[in-house]
Amino acid sequence: MTQSPTIARGGGGKPSAPARHRTPHGRQKGSGMPPWLIPYALLLPGILVIAGLLLWPLVQVVFMSFQKLGLPQVRGTRPAEWVGFDNYQRIFENDLFWTSLRNTVVFAAVTVTLTLVLGTAVGLLLQKLGKVMSKVLIVGLMAAWAVPPVSAAIIWRWLFDADAGIINWALNLVPDGLSNALFGRADWTGQPWLNDPVSIYMILILCVLWASFPFIAVSVLAGLKSIPSELYEAARVDGSTPWHTFRKVTFPLLKPVFAVLTILSIIWDFKVLAQLLILAGPTNREAYNLSLFAWSEAFNPPPKMGTGAAIAVVLTLILLVITFIHVRQMVRTEGDIK
Repeated sequence: MTQSPTIARGGGGKPSAPARHRTPHGRQKGSGMPPWLIPYALLLPGILVIAGLLLWPLVQVVFMSFQKLGLPQVRGTRPAEWVGFDNYQRIFENDLFWTSLRNTVVFAAVTVTLTLVLGTAVGLLLQKLGKVMSKVLIVGLMAAWAVPPVSAAIIWRWLFDADAGIINWALNLVPDGLSNALFGRADWTGQPWLNDPVSIYMILILCVLWASFPFIAVSVLAGLKSIPSELYEAARVDGSTPWHTFRKVTFPLLKPVFAVLTILSIIWDFKVLAQLLILAGPTNREAYNLSLFAWSEAFNPPPKMGTGAAIAVVLTLILLVITFIHVRQMVRTEGDIK
């Protein structure tokens, strides 16, 4: 008796699936795309969106930085004039550019450090709390993070208002002897916090810190949830202190998270504009950072959009260099660990 071909092939009465044939280049028959090309095809829509929303405007800004652009050029009554590197030479010879660069770097260094430290501390605290209290605090933190920058700046401007601000009112409640010992003065009525660049940047740091650290805290909390609890149990059995546990267990495992958060914080704090514009205004030139300097050159009359574009390009290059160095260091560190 001859055996059924169906049973002989598959056993159990089911025919075996036909083998897929591949071309010598690894492409399946009937498929119009090589396998190695599929990931790039899937990324193509996102790349096109990014190119349309980010890369093309960036290219336009670079071209504008080499041109003389004012109201006649914007209105179309006069063609744009190609001036080469004149815009860059003009800003580098301007003392206000170096003042703005100093303000930008110092502000970013202080704010990024405080944001990461405070956000990490709050993230560790959230991990220690119960589920209900942790969720309540997370909702409150994210509500502060979700406040638009303009609204946050208006709130802090009102708090430090010279005539109707709560800060001056609260400082006047401090006993005169204690106020003199701590601050060297007892009467805070009419204190103009928003006139001096130093006090303006102190308020700006508080404003940005208040709105930024919740994102850091929630991101650190998410990273902490991924760390096995057995590692902390072992550290506790070995008699490790909380600081030693953080330094030897938590921080090394969260290094990739901290690296990403550091890069994001640097980019955000270097580009602060709306808050500083509301707190300092366009006339207090000693309080300019690079973003406000570029905005002032591009839109304050008479508008010099080519010069503003040149400042924006310099700021972008600074951020690219910082990001490249940081990412390269992070990759080297991960390679050494592996």
